[in-house]
Amino acid sequence: MTTHSYTDISLPGLDKLRLNANTAIIDVRDEWEYEEFNIGGLNIPLPDIRARKAELLPYDTLIVICTNGVRSRVAAKDFLRQPEFQDKRIYHLHGGIIEAVD
Repeated sequence: MTTHSYTDISLPGLDKLRLNANTAIIDVRDEWEYEEFNIGGLNIPLPDIRARKAELLPYDTLIVICTNGVRSRVAAKDFLRQPEFQDKRIYHLHGGIIEAVD
């Protein structure tokens, strides 16, 4: 039995992947954090991820991001538990977007 897993990526990797068709960047930070600074993508706060999963079903590739990588890792692991996401490629921005602030 193979286990579905996510892949850690860096900011340069995210920049390459975001150009692919059917790719969604999901920023799981709170709305106020997203409004303060973001690198694009859909803002779906972590507590809302399951309630709003229908918004993500059209995409083949999901890239989950947050400030430092903690909440996005939780979201990536949660996607792996959901049958609707078993055929999707899931990426996690290791270290978060804090690198992009410089």
